[in-house]
Amino acid sequence: MTRSAPLRIGLVGGGHWARAVHAPAIAAHADTELAAVWTRRPEVAAEIAAPHAAAVAGSFSELVAAVDAVAFAVPPAVQAGLAIEAAAAGRHLICEKPLAEDVAGARRVVDAVAAAGVVSSVVLTLRHDAGVRKWLAGFDDEPAGSDTVGTARWLSGSLLGGPYAASGWRAEPRNGAVLDLGPHVVDLLESALGPVVAVEWARHDERDLWRFGLRHAGGARSTSMMSLRLPIDPSEIEIAAFGGVGAQVFRGRVADATACYAALLDEFVAAVRGSGSPPVADAARGLRLQEIIDEVRRVAV
Repeated sequence: MTRSAPLRIGLVGGGHWARAVHAPAIAAHADTELAAVWTRRPEVAAEIAAPHAAAVAGSFSELVAAVDAVAFAVPPAVQAGLAIEAAAAGRHLICEKPLAEDVAGARRVVDAVAAAGVVSSVVLTLRHDAGVRKWLAGFDDEPAGSDTVGTARWLSGSLLGGPYAASGWRAEPRNGAVLDLGPHVVDLLESALGPVVAVEWARHDERDLWRFGLRHAGGARSTSMMSLRLPIDPSEIEIAAFGGVGAQVFRGRVADATACYAALLDEFVAAVRGSGSPPVADAARGLRLQEIIDEVRRVAV
């Protein structure tokens, strides 16, 4: 049997996540090729491209013309417009979370993906972590009932130092942990306990501390707490459910992002080639999560 040619992926972005995760994972995967890199600073694109023998695109349109799919590692306000342009050109998309700066932008991305008929995936790394997948397998397909409560805690010092300390969009007071970590947390709680039907309360305090309560379709309730400004290293992550579902606890450190991205690429390539199911987290999923997070921010006091 003739092996299919690797999927040519272009990378947009020049920050830490692009360098440390996107570029090496795409280059190392057996079924993908890091074909080109583009950022607004050509010298940065060259630094990322060189170790992987990728081309440096002179413009975004040049990158789009040279690839089958585009992976984004840029701020949400930038990502939405570029993703829409790439989808309109028939390119498949690997987007970061959050999908856009707001719900309206996320909805435009989803509409563009649907109109073009391209495959989309949102980088929710934990959904591709082996430990998390095992944890989720312990839940029934039906929404958990009112005899179940869920909890989530993700505490980090990422904005106090390290590669994300200078991240402008994360530093915005109404963004922070809820826009960065919130999509991960809500995705897992909803996947475990059932669709969220209400944000019952939310609070935003000093040190970027967000707390909020959700009600799920079957009657289960969950509470979440997250921050990017607590003096803690490494980050602490715990997501759990108790009651009618038994005691289901996932506790760990930050997932191996490169391994998770490799699993995402397995799924993405199979979907593009028509040999697998759609990605577990696509643009529509990104919009759904953005709608819930936006409601958390609206309700927060």
